[in-house]
Amino acid sequence: MDIIINGINGRMGRIVLDTLAQENDVAVVAGFDRIAASDDGPTYRGARVPVYAEPAAYAGPADAIIDFSHYSAIPELMRCAKTTGVPVVVATTALGEDEWAAMRDAARKIPVFHAANMSLGVNIMAKMSRGAIPAIEDNFNVEIIEKHHTGKADSPSGTALLLADAINDACAARKDYLYGRHGKSDECRMTDIGIHAVRGGNLPGQHTVLFAGPDETIEITHTVYSRKVFALGALKAARFIEGREAGMYSMDDIV
Repeated sequence: MDIIINGINGRMGRIVLDTLAQENDVAVVAGFDRIAASDDGPTYRGARVPVYAEPAAYAGPADAIIDFSHYSAIPELMRCAKTTGVPVVVATTALGEDEWAAMRDAARKIPVFHAANMSLGVNIMAKMSRGAIPAIEDNFNVEIIEKHHTGKADSPSGTALLLADAINDACAARKDYLYGRHGKSDECRMTDIGIHAVRGGNLPGQHTVLFAGPDETIEITHTVYSRKVFALGALKAARFIEGREAGMYSMDDIV
């Protein structure tokens, strides 16, 4: 596969580049990034990767675009991909309605894959949590705890919300999200999903779903030790959508 990396000069973009260099059946043919390439720009298997500030500036071949950029870059990327017919894997988070509208519009003509977390393990965790709800909804409280390093900008994490949404989708009666707990008369209600963010040092990304019932608890925990898992998940998604019909796809289609 010929791959383009959107956000190639960012931290995740470089990790995707290094990860794909270890795969025999892919090639990185270009990168998109608002930060112009410099003399120390990205290289792939010893060769310089051409980097374009505007997606429309690249006219070469591609089988898929892997996006780890910024939500503000999504509308322009979708317009370009729709024009060229190249499928897109969107790993960028914090998307708003404008970005979702651009993705849905592009999905009328091309395959668009989106996941709030590209880790296969996290998405299996979401499926496990969703599957538990029918048996325990009436008797178990649900709490989600996420931990990240001090550089994590958003809280709660997009993955914590992914897990909460997966659980809520399986509930007979939708629950309210309670972000953190404080106060002297806090009531732990069965109708809430508590979501808690912990930040400190260089903690690895870790998410725990806690089901707390009468006299017993169930915990499902996922820990990321390397961002490479996100790059591998994005590549898996790119392989999945290659040759598929136009439409929106997600990790649910893989898991």
